[in-house]
Amino acid sequence: MQNLVQKLLPRTTFKQAVAFRAYCTNKILDIGQPTASSHPQLLNEGEITPGITAEEYITRRKRLLELLPQNGLAIIAAAPVKMMTDVVPYTFRQDADYLYITGCLQPGGLAVMSHEFGLCMFMPETKPYDVLWQGKIAGVDAALEFFKADQAYPMTKLREILPDIIRRSSKLFHNSNTATSTYLDLEAFRKAAENNCVKDISLFTHELRLIKSTAEQKLMRDSASIACQALLQTMIHSKTYPHESMLSAKVEYECRMRGAQRMAFNPVVGGGCNGSVIHYSRNDQKVRDGDFVLMDVGCELHGYVSDLTRTWPPCGKFSATQEELYELILQTNKECIKLCKPGATILEIHNYSVETLRKGFKELGILQNWKSDFYHHLNPTSIGHYLGMDVHDCARVGYDRPLKPGVVITIEPGVYVPSSFEGSERFAGIGIRIEDEVLITESGHEVLTGSIPKEINQIESLLNNFCFGSTMHGLNFMKASTS
Repeated sequence: MQNLVQKLLPRTTFKQAVAFRAYCTNKILDIGQPTASSHPQLLNEGEITPGITAEEYITRRKRLLELLPQNGLAIIAAAPVKMMTDVVPYTFRQDADYLYITGCLQPGGLAVMSHEFGLCMFMPETKPYDVLWQGKIAGVDAALEFFKADQAYPMTKLREILPDIIRRSSKLFHNSNTATSTYLDLEAFRKAAENNCVKDISLFTHELRLIKSTAEQKLMRDSASIACQALLQTMIHSKTYPHESMLSAKVEYECRMRGAQRMAFNPVVGGGCNGSVIHYSRNDQKVRDGDFVLMDVGCELHGYVSDLTRTWPPCGKFSATQEELYELILQTNKECIKLCKPGATILEIHNYSVETLRKGFKELGILQNWKSDFYHHLNPTSIGHYLGMDVHDCARVGYDRPLKPGVVITIEPGVYVPSSFEGSERFAGIGIRIEDEVLITESGHEVLTGSIPKEINQIESLLNNFCFGSTMHGLNFMKASTS
């Protein structure tokens, strides 16, 4: 097969190869994404993306081929560009599977893998007009020399080459989330799909991505550290500026200033009863004096995300009711973290949390009966999820899977009492979640978000001793912003 493909289309002409070698001798190599020569502050020599070497990417490909059936074929497309308006795109984020295998951060490409030829990348071609408006992008040369593909061709040759490869394969695996008409419309692919020979590649990629390498663990520590520092600054900021929108802006600013490329998701900033809406995202209310604010935030650092939540009263003092309910969630958080170790499962930890919270809600008078089905209205979420390149990472891996060293999960007990709660009125409209990131280690676990306060005395001390003062400038700014 490899010889056939080479005969169909030589990888590069001699003239092209000489030109590329000359191009590579330039001091700065621009391929549309950071390289060690263009961004020495981000990448070391030998790295394809910050922190991840070419050798590690090649190892990932070998591991994927070990999972792929002998005559199987994997097709993984880059994420599409999504448009905000007819000419304005949303900020591009690469598909995690495509990034995990190739290291390419750019749209328009297609990765094909098989035992016969390894990794073949089909790359977009640009015209001078495109470069003028969008800048340079990675092409065939970059695929071979920088991303270390075994074969590479321009996307315009895909219809000449890929159909025959598909016909020679007995099983096809593709990323259905980023499937594109460039290969879906091929007759060979349609026939394979009609014969039930096409499955989702996430069956394999999620298995590979579940256990983080040493390099990935460092990136996740760094991502968590950035999010913790940003949220700490935002907590300090909250006493003077208790507005959901301002706190959302503050945490994003602090994350970006520390090197994060983007937020992992739109920050959840729920003041008062908004905190009882699990994925609240409007972030447009002022937090009333004495109310809690629940902030669920995370950032992305070179492809790896963080996810943590803290709940606190911006006024600087927990009420007696808030303290009672908060302590229950806090103790559940701490006890569940203790259960995180090799061999445990998220499902087992979840079941423990449910039992603990049911009993606690009964003692506080929130539940009439600790076995009541109303519990699921107070907390309909899982105790946690896998974390990595995506927020809810490795979705194909069940929560009954025994945890292994290198797996990162969240632990996030919570309670979401609706404003219309018919039980004890003092708890109505209170939302609390305390979420930490936990790395499973050989000896137990490491809490990646351990630097952010969650004890009541720590939070009150932070807000009352380290917050910004209510300066005249701050007060005037708040009045102007709300007038």
